[in-house]
Amino acid sequence: MSLFIYLSHINIELKLLNTALGILGLFFLVGSSNRTWFWSGFFVSLAWFWWILLSFRFYGMAWAMPIGTFLVTVGFGLIFLLLAWISNYISRKTKIPLVILHALALWSMSFIHPFGFDWFKPELVFVESYIGITKWQFAIVLLSITIAHITQKLRYLWLVVFAFSYQETNVPNPIPSDMQIVTTNITMDMKWQQDHQKEVFAMIFDTIETAIENDKKIIIFPESVFPLFLNLEPELLKILQEKSQNIDMVIGGLYWDKNTPRNSTYIFHQNQVSVANKVVLVPFGEQNPLPSWLGKLVNRIFYKEGVLDYVASNKIADYKLGDTTYRNAICYEATSEKLYKGEPKHMIVLSNNGWFMPSIEPTLQQLLLKYYSKKYGTTIYHSINMSPSYVISGGKIFYAKP
Repeated sequence: MSLFIYLSHINIELKLLNTALGILGLFFLVGSSNRTWFWSGFFVSLAWFWWILLSFRFYGMAWAMPIGTFLVTVGFGLIFLLLAWISNYISRKTKIPLVILHALALWSMSFIHPFGFDWFKPELVFVESYIGITKWQFAIVLLSITIAHITQKLRYLWLVVFAFSYQETNVPNPIPSDMQIVTTNITMDMKWQQDHQKEVFAMIFDTIETAIENDKKIIIFPESVFPLFLNLEPELLKILQEKSQNIDMVIGGLYWDKNTPRNSTYIFHQNQVSVANKVVLVPFGEQNPLPSWLGKLVNRIFYKEGVLDYVASNKIADYKLGDTTYRNAICYEATSEKLYKGEPKHMIVLSNNGWFMPSIEPTLQQLLLKYYSKKYGTTIYHSINMSPSYVISGGKIFYAKP
């Protein structure tokens, strides 16, 4: 149930192998003991999310990384254990076969989001396979596994063919010739130091000038490529607005809204600037999801003098460039179901993966974006810091030119 991530990480896509591994992983879990469910949750979450605490390095809290990782894995182990225990309890009371209840537990797992973190979806194991990723297709897979268990005849696993997903192989490159999707390689040690700001800003403006010379109409930069409250920098805004007379720009930066910090996208078009703020914040990374009193206590302990969380916007933002309307998304929120409300046709995503490098985080993020691209038919334009930028269309990846 985890190997598909690591195969993708080394650019190996073997649909038959991913299909078989996904089915077998689920088959062995259904009907197994509570103990097996706990350890499955523990080790699956470890394989998927071992990188999640790497950002602590940049807060001087590397010591907390193994503690946090242990809490994450035990947390998922307990979720698995609770679902298994409930299944066993209901089975004993009602005589419903345990395998049926286990299958229902697995089907429901993608709706369980501890602290709002929704990167664990069991059906994701089939994102690069011959099996579809919708809930009804996942239900067919679980139904075939359940029947095979009840009858003790493996031949019923052939029923998974009804969950087959046809995928177009000759998808045309969706990257417009007049669009530049920028990849930056700014390390986190360098990004937030004022001593390096002139160097970073010079790189940004050089890239914009080159894009104009190459007749690009749109240029997209990663999340917080300007690591400051850009709305409080009138000189920078003035320069960017002037350049927007020649090219539309989508740029990541911070926004100070009175007493409220926000993670934002700045859209420059024809000497005008608009701001789209982040809607779904990273649990513990940008916002403490604990109750207010407990969250303040945790912030005070870990950050000594306390820390002011970012604040999410309450409105999903769309903006228009040329004849195309784009859904705004910043990093983590692009992997949230909430951002796909209304099934947007196009989405521009800005990410900073430097917090988690080196790790499998960019690969898992890409697999999740493939999942949503397939599910909602959304073409995703993704500009990234510290990993290659790309466009996803129809579940296919098209890497942007450097």
